[in-house]
Amino acid sequence: MIVKQSSFIGIWILFFFIKGSFYSNAQNSNRVIITGVPFLMITPDARAAGMGELGVATPPDAYSQHWNPAKYIFAESKKMLGLSYTPYLSNLVNDIFLGNINYYKKLNERSSWATSFKYFSLGDIQFNELIGGSIVDQGFERPTELTLDISYALKLSETFSMAVGTRYIRSDLKIATDGDTSSANSLGIDISGFYQSNIFKLSNKNIVFRSGFNISNLGPRLDYEIGGQKNFIPSNLRTGFGLDLFFDDINVLGIYLEFNKLLVPTPQAIYENSIFQGYRQPDIDFLKGAFDSFSDAPGGLKEELSEITVALGFEYRFQESFAIRTGYFNESKEKGSRRYLTMGAGFNINFLNVDISYLFSTSNVRNPLENTIRFSLSLDLEKSVPDLQLTEVSEGL
Repeated sequence: MIVKQSSFIGIWILFFFIKGSFYSNAQNSNRVIITGVPFLMITPDARAAGMGELGVATPPDAYSQHWNPAKYIFAESKKMLGLSYTPYLSNLVNDIFLGNINYYKKLNERSSWATSFKYFSLGDIQFNELIGGSIVDQGFERPTELTLDISYALKLSETFSMAVGTRYIRSDLKIATDGDTSSANSLGIDISGFYQSNIFKLSNKNIVFRSGFNISNLGPRLDYEIGGQKNFIPSNLRTGFGLDLFFDDINVLGIYLEFNKLLVPTPQAIYENSIFQGYRQPDIDFLKGAFDSFSDAPGGLKEELSEITVALGFEYRFQESFAIRTGYFNESKEKGSRRYLTMGAGFNINFLNVDISYLFSTSNVRNPLENTIRFSLSLDLEKSVPDLQLTEVSEGL
């Protein structure tokens, strides 16, 4: 992202990112909930992105750290590595992106641990000054945000597991002006649970039922030291259900439903001298904000329900080597109006899984990921090329 004007414009852009977490347009009657570090809510993997961007109750994979780390206990592979790259606002710029690395390892049949690293780049901002009628290049700045997290999962019964995780969050949006380049930092806590049934019969078909929940990013607000305001991080409650229908040994259809609610206060109307100034979130701590988020909407129960997003996804798998996916994501018009259809596919090549997805917006609000093809890779580290070659040789003999 190149801004070829004065440094004031570059600072204003970052100021907008920061203050946008607290104020909505005074002419807009919608109380849209906005948080700091919103990149934490970006889907990191193309598999989930192809199913309407859900994953709390889907079969476990390398990217379960983002959706529900309690799923790792039920993973078939003992350790996997996931790598993904997501271009953001690709229709406008080419240097804003989310990079993500995931790794998990099952310690035994009852426990596992996982870690992930996310890096979000807001692109390059170029600073120029007009000096003596000439434009002087003052260099570049690249605002960035990142997280590093770790989780531990434990199997509590044959069909149920829970996990806890902690996350370090760093948001470095400040421009190096007046020598102040300090970043905003916070910590987030995740608590999740996952249930996976044994195979049972329904209408002569084998069925596996799954359900899960994940309370993520529960932690202190970010302090950018600008105007005395602090940003809530995107504390979120995610819950969902899923069914896998086995038509035979090689054909499986997955149907998944998921609900999300931000555990962040609803913006309240602000007045000065009886004149409406817009909406602003209350200045309260994150725990009170999380509890209040279930009952603080000025519109009552109807508005509280409108703050819940819904995602529906489908995945057809053939021989665990090929998959096609689709899904739909819906958000209330008054709370952001994100509505879109997704499609995707996945391929398994020995120890490598490759997933792709594409998003079609069905809303008047443009989606930053619209018309973007997303890719992600998963490597099964329990398998290796030499092992596969030896297996093929032995089978040939």
